[in-house]
Amino acid sequence: MNADTIEGLIHHELPAAADGDHGAYSRIVAGCQNAITGLALAIVRDVHASEDIAQEAFLRAWQNLRRLQNPASFLPWLRQITRNLARDHLRDLRHGPRAVDDAEAMIAAAADPQPPPVEQLIEDERQRVATELISALPDDSREVLLLYYREGQSSQQVAALLGLSDATVRKRLSRARATVRAELLARFATFACDSAPSAAFTALVATALGVASPVASAAVVVSALGAGAVGSGVGKLGVGGVGTGVTAGVAGGAAGGGLGFLVDAVVHYDWVILAGIGGTLGAYLGSRYLLRFAGNDTERTAIRGFIHGITATSAVFCFGMLLLVVLTHGWVPISAFAIAGMAVINYQYLVPLPRIMAPCFAREAQRTGRRQPPLTYQLTCGAPAVWISSVAALAALLYALFTSGRL
Repeated sequence: MNADTIEGLIHHELPAAADGDHGAYSRIVAGCQNAITGLALAIVRDVHASEDIAQEAFLRAWQNLRRLQNPASFLPWLRQITRNLARDHLRDLRHGPRAVDDAEAMIAAAADPQPPPVEQLIEDERQRVATELISALPDDSREVLLLYYREGQSSQQVAALLGLSDATVRKRLSRARATVRAELLARFATFACDSAPSAAFTALVATALGVASPVASAAVVVSALGAGAVGSGVGKLGVGGVGTGVTAGVAGGAAGGGLGFLVDAVVHYDWVILAGIGGTLGAYLGSRYLLRFAGNDTERTAIRGFIHGITATSAVFCFGMLLLVVLTHGWVPISAFAIAGMAVINYQYLVPLPRIMAPCFAREAQRTGRRQPPLTYQLTCGAPAVWISSVAALAALLYALFTSGRL
């Protein structure tokens, strides 16, 4: 996507996004994610941290979008948010963890004396190489080079995304080529492309949008959750299955994931089989976000167990709802089953999951100095996300029952 296309996308989608359209904002995220993660990576020199920072930047921008008067200011504003968050991250690292965090991390380490698995050693080596490659570049050329290789080696594209002149970009590229060995520059080019965010990045941001801003109405929730994870959606399937299925994996189980499926099932059950498959698959794929926090085999096994459990529960909920829609009349059976399903999956997120993730976040606290889990995790898997999405789901249930004539 070239710079003109991105600017056009922002101008076209931003008014709708400011009015709460998750799908519109998700498309903006998809267009800007290379630039924003690249900015964060150039500063923090850590791929995982840069994606966390970029996700947080997109969410903060979303929360304050109504304050933006001019669409042309969006990208410069978002860049500044990203740079501030990245510098805060480095400041936290320099100050080190607080005593409480350090003690918790020591307890977690003592409780799990197993050596790091081979996969963790490989990941640590990749991170070391990434840090060395970025550190070898001139300070003012890191952002330019990352985007240059990620954006098809177009200096004009980089200039537009960074708010610089083409001459400035070319000058910084020339300086980098003059001071960095050709072999190292080639390795950096490969690294820049390989570390670029995938479509899963957009999906993770999209899942958090519903709980990162006030809920306007049940109708808005239904359309936004469905469209948020997969762009505009694909008719009823987009609203009812795949879109909210991703939300199911990381935003409160049935409270979020069954929401679109539920409304679609009550009103249009001709598509619910595909919706159920999409919702269950989305729950599984979305939950795998949690695996990035695992640091050893014990944690990885526990998280996988949670993923399998939440996926199975989502499948039972989706297809149980299908049977009730087809075989029953009225609102009582559907309402009772929906509330029971929400209770079961919310329990999984509120009780077992925090216990499973505690050692992971204790280790992250020791490494980064942050006392709280990443914002993306809090807005998709934390208690606030569960309760807010539960309220939204109940409101959408009432809306669906009413519009279908069952209530």
